[in-house]
Amino acid sequence: MPDPSLVSSTTVPLSVLDVCPVRAGESASQALAETVALARTVEALGFRRYWLAEHHNTAGIASSAPEVLITYVAGATSTIRVGSGGIMLPNHSPLKVAETFRTLGALFPGRIDLGIGRAPGTDLTTALALRRSREAVTTDQFPQLLGELLAFFEDDFPDNHPFHSVQAAPAGVPTPPMFLLGSSDYSANVAAQLGLGFAFARHINPGPAVQMLRAYRDGFQASDFGTEPYAILGVSALCADTAEEAEHLAAPLDLAWLRIGQGRRGPSPTFEEALAYEYTPAEEAMRRANRARHLVGDAVSVAEQVRALAAGAHADEVMVLTMAPDAATRTRSYELLAAELSP
Repeated sequence: MPDPSLVSSTTVPLSVLDVCPVRAGESASQALAETVALARTVEALGFRRYWLAEHHNTAGIASSAPEVLITYVAGATSTIRVGSGGIMLPNHSPLKVAETFRTLGALFPGRIDLGIGRAPGTDLTTALALRRSREAVTTDQFPQLLGELLAFFEDDFPDNHPFHSVQAAPAGVPTPPMFLLGSSDYSANVAAQLGLGFAFARHINPGPAVQMLRAYRDGFQASDFGTEPYAILGVSALCADTAEEAEHLAAPLDLAWLRIGQGRRGPSPTFEEALAYEYTPAEEAMRRANRARHLVGDAVSVAEQVRALAAGAHADEVMVLTMAPDAATRTRSYELLAAELSP
């Protein structure tokens, strides 16, 4: 059952998902400095977690190595939990992931989360460059890889397993809280069966978000990794002081998602470019349809939508991805939402 205090309360625990956007005219160093500044701000606002995504070969995004960014952000903060949103497991060796997150856990005790995804986080050619074999790209190896990862964390391979004598170092570090990330029923079902946390990316697939999170909770089976379900609803949201201002500020977001839908890879559109862009009738229809992915408006209206979604999904917290034309606008959006939803 959901926590009654969450469903009935006007407050909702908030967290951040960051893809480390590199805007036109910015360097990657500037973008990553913005990430640290935002992490410090939301920590002071009482946000629960700060997760870094994994994307490759994507112009305008600097989050290709979340494990490195976790070290950077956790070292610059003191209380907020920091984690991956997520590590795309098929791109990595399970042993290396276990050792990386044990090391992070030793460096920042009690503050590290491991979010795990099964998508490549990129195009197929780049996935091949990461995974080094066509079989690894075309075959679903996620169940095997996840099983190995859990076994490395638990030091629990069967006696006849070839990795039985391999221990993820450093030893003696508690297993971090683990979450499967997803936008369909697959990860929801696997997370429930294995007793892991679950985070649903509503901005990728808005339709079934509430249904999938409730199904995860209903099907949850306790395990060594978790005795109670923990459901995170991921949303894309942009708040401003007025609804009109928010619509104005959402212009680059609209154009970026249009291009994603058209399969056009490239840097994020500038604010000026987005304002000047002339949509064809078909593109305008796509733009309007894409708006179902995003919550855009003044803080009161966005907060009302977040509350309704969280209550309907029986979510334990809401993780917010905010894409904005500049750092100040992005920070202001989080501040406005926190003022409406945080305790």
